[in-house]
Amino acid sequence: MAATRSLSTTIGIKPACAAFGLARSGFYRGQAPAPAPTQRPSPPRTLSPDERQTVLATLHSDRFIDHAPATVYATLLDKGRYHCSIRTLYRILNEQAGVPERRNQLRHPVYQKPELLATAPNQVWSWNITKLLGPVKWTYFHLYVILDIFSRYVTGWMLAPRESTTLAQRLIAETCAKQGIGPGQLFLHADRGTSMTSKPVALLLAELGVTRSHSRPQVSNDNPFSEAQFKTLKYRPEFPERFGSIEDARVFCQRFFSWYNGEHHHAGIGLMTPAAMHDGRAATMRDARQQVLSAPYAAHPERFVRKPPQPPRLPHAVWINPPKEKTASQDRAGATILITDDPRVARNVEGIGVGSEPVVGSPYAITTPTDEVLH
Repeated sequence: MAATRSLSTTIGIKPACAAFGLARSGFYRGQAPAPAPTQRPSPPRTLSPDERQTVLATLHSDRFIDHAPATVYATLLDKGRYHCSIRTLYRILNEQAGVPERRNQLRHPVYQKPELLATAPNQVWSWNITKLLGPVKWTYFHLYVILDIFSRYVTGWMLAPRESTTLAQRLIAETCAKQGIGPGQLFLHADRGTSMTSKPVALLLAELGVTRSHSRPQVSNDNPFSEAQFKTLKYRPEFPERFGSIEDARVFCQRFFSWYNGEHHHAGIGLMTPAAMHDGRAATMRDARQQVLSAPYAAHPERFVRKPPQPPRLPHAVWINPPKEKTASQDRAGATILITDDPRVARNVEGIGVGSEPVVGSPYAITTPTDEVLH
């Protein structure tokens, strides 16, 4: 506008507006002084400052501090008092940055994100329950599974016609006995299902010296190993749409867990089997794989362009929800595997009767390739 005004003194208003693509009406409007702001008179129905203070004092009084304006309005009417309409009560609260919804609201507890670290087998287990469809609609069989997150080894499982805290206690107790779990050695992680959070299970874990840990509500990523294992189970080609009976389901589970522990080459553990990782044979097997790969490289190094071939690395530490400052890589289960020797321990767990740090020890050898607990 200033440039148009300056040019207009030389060539005229019309050519200057044409040169800058400005309408002459806009030019003249810009030349006119801005009108002085006028203050609208208050309507006669407006409350006076003293009346507004009275309303605020009433709304903020101990009697009405957590009541909705409509409740305050009705209560005052019953007592023969009237200050203003309900809408005016809300308007005065908004002008004073008051909260229109003044009732006490339900406050959910703040759940901490579990951070669990395993550097060897039998340090952190994850367990969960899934449903298998029965022969007819609305019939289910409940499969309980306990999984070692470091080795991915299924340390115990049970198939039952119902979900029961008593059955969960039996499974946990028998599995800990089979694996030789000592006090203060193990973290047991689960979601917040009824069996997982029950008091009898909590008391059993305290008696065994096992620290319990729970996922946050409705956060499946807090229990990725169990969820991924259930997907492996249900995506098998031979997994049926329905099981004819609980015995059929039990036979299928026996075959599956035998294959899963002893034959399944898991991508998250360097294509080793869970049994090899759990009983400490994985490092020796990886060395043997390296020798197999070294022979063709020595014979034909030109076939390997980038570097000598190496078998997949084995994880040295496995996390559930690693701290953000760590460098991590994701496996197919959605869980995080860290290639590090950092012995930092799990945090934010609900411990009962034991310390807050897991015992980092050597792998436990087991005598049987498949551990199962059947109901």
